[in-house]
Amino acid sequence: MASALENYVNVVRTLSASGNFDVLVEQLNDSIELLTKNSNILDNVLETLDIQQHSLGVMYVLLAKFSNALNAQNSTTDAAHLIKLFKDFITLCNGEQVRFASHSYYELCHFFTTFILRQPSCIHGIKILAHAVDKIRLFDSQLTAVHADLCLLSLQAKCFKTALKFLDIDITSIATDGSSNRGSFFASIQDSNHDVKYFLLYYYYGGMIYTAVKNYERALYFFEVAVSTPAMAMSHIMLEAYKKFILVSLILHGKILTIPKYSSQVVSRFMKPLSQGYHDLATAYVSSSSDELRTVVIKYSEVFIRDVNMGLVKQVQSSLYKKNIQRLTKTFLTLSLPDVASRVQLTTAAEAEKYILHMIKAGEIYATINQKDGMVVFKDDPEKYNTPEMFLKVQEDMSGVMEIIKQINKMEEEIVLNPLYVKKAIGNQEEEIASGQHSKTYSGDPAE
Repeated sequence: MASALENYVNVVRTLSASGNFDVLVEQLNDSIELLTKNSNILDNVLETLDIQQHSLGVMYVLLAKFSNALNAQNSTTDAAHLIKLFKDFITLCNGEQVRFASHSYYELCHFFTTFILRQPSCIHGIKILAHAVDKIRLFDSQLTAVHADLCLLSLQAKCFKTALKFLDIDITSIATDGSSNRGSFFASIQDSNHDVKYFLLYYYYGGMIYTAVKNYERALYFFEVAVSTPAMAMSHIMLEAYKKFILVSLILHGKILTIPKYSSQVVSRFMKPLSQGYHDLATAYVSSSSDELRTVVIKYSEVFIRDVNMGLVKQVQSSLYKKNIQRLTKTFLTLSLPDVASRVQLTTAAEAEKYILHMIKAGEIYATINQKDGMVVFKDDPEKYNTPEMFLKVQEDMSGVMEIIKQINKMEEEIVLNPLYVKKAIGNQEEEIASGQHSKTYSGDPAE
C-alpha cells in the first residue's frame, strides 16, 4: 500500500478513536484526489478499516470507488461487488459519525442510485436506499436528500410499496447538507441550492408515484408543494410539476386549482406561458365538450408525448367522460346506453356501458343496467352515514386532524422562538413606533 494511503488509514484510525470527527472530515475532504488516483488498491484500504468504528473513512473510500466506476468509459467494475460494499456500509455504519459529513453521505447515495440505475435489476437497490434513509434521518418526519433517490429508483423499477411508506409520512423538518442536520422546515429549505433540488425532486417524484397508484389527492398535494416552493428563478422541476399539477387538478376537480398566494411570481410570469397546451386543455375540459377536448389533445399531442404526459392526458379525457355521465345522474332517472353514448360524446353504446360499469364498481355512481333492453337506471346514494364503520371512519379522520393541529402548533412555536424571526419582528415594531412618533411630530394644527 502506498505510503500516502497508509497515512490516510492512520489519520482515520487516530481521529476516529479520539472522537475528533470535525477535524477528520476536513482531512478526508483534502484526501479525495488521493483516493481517486489510487482506485486500484482501495479494496486494500477497506480491509484495514472497520465500518462501525471508521465509518467516515470507509465512506470516503466508497465515494472514490463509485466516482471512478461512474466516470470510467469502458468500466470493468464488478457491479455486484460494489453494490455489496455499499449495502454493507449502510447496514453497519455509525449514523452519528456520518452525520458529521452528511453532504458526503448524500453524495454517496446519489452515486449509488446513478450506478444501480445502469444495472439490469435496479429493483434490488430500493431496500438498500430505504435503509440509507433510516440511517441518516433523526425521526420519521424528517426529509433527507436520499428520499428523492428512493423515489426515483421506485419509479424506474415500477415498485412503489417501499417508497409509499415514506411518502405517506407528512414532512415536518428537513435534514440539510450542513453538519447540524437539524434545520427547521421553513429555514433549512433555503440553505443551499443542493438542498432545494432534492426537496423539489422528492415532491415531484412523490407526486408521480401517487399518480401511478391513482391517489390523485395526495399527488395533487405533492405537485402543489413543488410548484409553490419559494424561488427567485424558474426551475425545470417546478415547470414539469406544474404541468402535472394541471392534469391532476382536472382529473380530481374538473378545473385548475388556484396556486397558493405565497407562491413565487415565477409561476405566473414564466410557467403559464410555457404550459400553454395544458391551459388550452383545461379550457376545453371546462366546456364539458369531449370533442373539443379531443381536438386540443390532437393539436398538442407532440408536446404531451415529449413531456411524457400523454398517459395522464388520456386519463383526463377519461375523467371528462365520467364527469359527464355523473352529470346525467342528476338529470335523468333512466337512459338507454345509446343515449348515454350520444350525450357524453362516446363512440358506441358498448363504450358507454364499459364506463358505467367501471364507475359503479368504483362507487362513483349508483346505477343498474338492464341487459335485455339496454336501459340504465340511476339511483341515489344508499349510504345513510349511520353505520359503525362510518363512525370509526369519522373518529379516524378527527384523530388525523388533531395530530395535524399538534404539528402546526409545534412548528408555530419553533418559528416564534427562532432568533431570526424574533429579530425581524422586533425590528418591524421599532420601525412602526419610530414612524408613529415621526407622524406625531409633524401633526400640528394646519392653521398654525
